[in-house]
Amino acid sequence: MNYSTVAPTPDTKVSLAEKIILITGAGAGIGEQIALGAARSGATVLLLGRQEEALNKVYDHIIREGGSEPVVIPMDLSELDEQRANQLSHMIGDAFGRLDGLVHNASLLGRLGPIATANLSEWSQVMNVNAFAPVILTKALLPLLNEAEAASIIFTSSGVGRQARAFWGAYSVSKFATEAIAGILAAELETDGIRVNCVNPGATNTKMRRAAFPGESPQTIASAESLVPAYLFLLSEQAKRIHGASIDLQK
Repeated sequence: MNYSTVAPTPDTKVSLAEKIILITGAGAGIGEQIALGAARSGATVLLLGRQEEALNKVYDHIIREGGSEPVVIPMDLSELDEQRANQLSHMIGDAFGRLDGLVHNASLLGRLGPIATANLSEWSQVMNVNAFAPVILTKALLPLLNEAEAASIIFTSSGVGRQARAFWGAYSVSKFATEAIAGILAAELETDGIRVNCVNPGATNTKMRRAAFPGESPQTIASAESLVPAYLFLLSEQAKRIHGASIDLQK
């Protein structure tokens, strides 16, 4: 992967008109804001997440704003297997015939602490959601991404996915894996017309961040909404020359 700081963004608002975009972890935080932003830019968004009630609220928000009708996909990524992923691919294929964008945003933090006292079943769950599920989903959805003219896949990483840090355990390991998966896939798809990039959002006011840093003032860090333009740009055809990049959204 090619590392860079702060994704370039266009001077004008990007258009995702008629794009079909799947976003995992779309019920809250960064995923919710990406979904709302993509819908406002003209996309039909597929809202995948574990909590159906939260997804329905995002659905209602998009409908109130006059966006294209989203699709709600309740799914627990810790239990995802190839059969379920293939069923999802067939459903999307039957409904739309292609997939223009895939945003791997869903993540579990897990319990922070030393490896010496790690709960291994929790480690397994974090790795399943953060690293293994994106592989399963991407494999199942690649045929639909190949049907799009300029598909984009975005993985969500973290600073602890590049620099190991004590006590960050499974989350850090899963984000190192995310960087590797994105890099491998970018190399494999170099000539396929599918762009693959990895994004490190940086310190962002989300529920996960508040759990990791309970003493931190939310007002001192970026809002999830402020990061959306960079994601939308990477999903758009304006970013067609950006491939195989690992991008820090904040300095």
